Amino acid sequence: MVEPALRLASHPARPDNVKAPRRPPRGLPLTDTAEASPPESTVESSPERALRVVQRTVLRADQELDIRPLYVDGLSGFGGGMSTARQSGAGEEPTAAAGPDPRTPGEKHAYDSTAAAVQSMTGFGGVIAAGAVALPDRRLTFGTYFNAFPAGYWRRWTPFQSVRLVIELSGTGTLIVYRSTAKGHVQRAESATLVGAVRQTLEFDLPLKPFIDGGWYWFDIEAGDRPFTLHRGEWGFETENQQPGTVSLGITTFNRPDFCVDQLVQLSKQPAVRAILDELIVVDQGTQKVSDHPLYADMVAEFGPKLRLIEQGNLGGSGGFSRSMDEVVKKGAADYVLLLDDDVVCEPEGILRAVAFADLAKEPTIVGGQMFSLYDRSVMHAFGETVAKWRWFWGAAPHTVHGHNFAHNPLRSTPWLHRRIDVDYNGWWMCLIPTQVIRDIGLALPMFIKWDDAEFGLRAGDAGYPTVTLPGVAVWHVPWHEKDDTIDWQAYFHRRNRIIAALLHSPYERGGRLVRESFETQVKHLLSMQYGPAEMGLLAIEDILEGPQRMHRDVRERLGELSALRKRYDDSRPAIDLDQFPKARRQKPPRGGKEPTAPRGRLGRGQGMVVGGIRQILPVRKLARRHPEANVAHIDLKWWLLSQFDSALVSSADGTSAAWYKRNPQQFRDILARSVALHARLAKEWPQLAEQYKAALPDLASPKTWQETFESSVKKS
Repeated sequence: MVEPALRLASHPARPDNVKAPRRPPRGLPLTDTAEASPPESTVESSPERALRVVQRTVLRADQELDIRPLYVDGLSGFGGGMSTARQSGAGEEPTAAAGPDPRTPGEKHAYDSTAAAVQSMTGFGGVIAAGAVALPDRRLTFGTYFNAFPAGYWRRWTPFQSVRLVIELSGTGTLIVYRSTAKGHVQRAESATLVGAVRQTLEFDLPLKPFIDGGWYWFDIEAGDRPFTLHRGEWGFETENQQPGTVSLGITTFNRPDFCVDQLVQLSKQPAVRAILDELIVVDQGTQKVSDHPLYADMVAEFGPKLRLIEQGNLGGSGGFSRSMDEVVKKGAADYVLLLDDDVVCEPEGILRAVAFADLAKEPTIVGGQMFSLYDRSVMHAFGETVAKWRWFWGAAPHTVHGHNFAHNPLRSTPWLHRRIDVDYNGWWMCLIPTQVIRDIGLALPMFIKWDDAEFGLRAGDAGYPTVTLPGVAVWHVPWHEKDDTIDWQAYFHRRNRIIAALLHSPYERGGRLVRESFETQVKHLLSMQYGPAEMGLLAIEDILEGPQRMHRDVRERLGELSALRKRYDDSRPAIDLDQFPKARRQKPPRGGKEPTAPRGRLGRGQGMVVGGIRQILPVRKLARRHPEANVAHIDLKWWLLSQFDSALVSSADGTSAAWYKRNPQQFRDILARSVALHARLAKEWPQLAEQYKAALPDLASPKTWQETFESSVKKS
């Protein structure tokens, strides 16, 4: 086993004020069979093999309170509580003996100034311009989302056998390096104690061998009787691959010029990102133009020819991101294209980490970022995603939790976060794609929106290109629960694209239970008086049955047609003012004063659907035609509840509007009959449809076909 090693980077002999219990030999990175280390004289890197830094400790003095736990935290123990108790292992280092202060008068003045700055803080310390400072007798941990090192991912997807941690510290205190296992168990890896030291640099070589299933490295600093400051922390590998790859950023935007230009402003302040940037491509598909924003001209002056604005018709996310991918591949200068949504806030260090990981991976690899909530910023909504093959539905990867709050449950004390999570794809809120992958498998399918990123990831995986969702690479994005895109115009694309992706990639005959679930979705819409989404679901299936040849036509035309279709249905005509609707009144109170409750189990759900279905063909109560029978908050929007009413006023997911749902027995019977017929036909024709769509895939995703669509969208707009 390769043991961790410590050395003082810039001093050939260990100073008296640095104490470490042992100095084991450093292992050989990239050597599978090495069990012994080279002689001490060969420890320094050769000119051909230098240290490639892949992750820097992020120290931001301007961190707001709600995101600070993602970067640095005070610590009492692995449970994450905030108290003065010492963490396990904190008392194992010998207490440094007091001695003469080794600092010069100038150094002492600078040190005391830093101490004065942090003395005004409360708690454990914090981040200031000088670095991260632990207060006397207090501890800071960097076992946090952005500053712990995800060793399990580097162990699995890169060839390295050890990682080097380089830390620059000043002051009096103890540094302790920890590692975790895939089960979430924490172990002490290494440590060192400094007494009155000014700007000392330490290096540790830490093995990756035990991380096959997951685990992290991180470090804590604990001050003695004076503040203890971390100035720099870096993780890296000895490798010949020193030149970072170049990346082009592709941002697709639709009527969000403020969000989009703000991203440009933030990126302009990141010299390290700009150093590897080939181009910054903004694909504007809206009517509120980015070019009209007051700060856009400043960004043109700032980035010069590296900023390119492309205006085209609205082709959705798949059309905007395909345009970025196509432009990058045609130019041929960048190694990667990084896709970014227009409504995200990015941690810039994540861009550098994604490029470094892709540079050093064993094979061309798609590197995805994780998603935090833009509104509750310590909450992660997507740690990793997979497609459940039998149901053919996307969702959180097994062993992960949707909506994890790091402020309440830190990395150190949350066991599931320590497993390595393998994914099928990564959302295109932030996704780095090697241009080699695009040249090989083509662009996105013309899906407009929904499932384009999942289908691309599945297609890449089939071609031998893995996707890695890398912890520590992330954006803040509007969370999914702030909108309900399964009942607005996007319901069409949800249904159509889910089925098309299954036709292309499902390993099960007739898509597993997908056809059945699609029919159940229709029934739930109908029981909920959501006739607009139900009609769009039927339109989606009709378009699939017609064949793949219409997909490029529909990426240009279908959105306008869906808008016209929805106007025919009460449930799809929202109003922003509740006073526009009559007040809720009910002809009869609930029987026994009991409100409806959720059905239990499969049998209960089946009975609920049957009873609710029978109610749908009964005459509508007269009063319900003039007044909604209830006000239903969006959080309570459930089919088994709405099926009890003849009409209801239902609020939207974002809280900005409401719609008056009205039961219509004639529409119910008509849509239900067509739903039965179309789903039966879909199941019967599935094998032939799968062959058609697979045969058409290369043309659908080809740059040539997409370029024709780009051009026609400009003429249309």
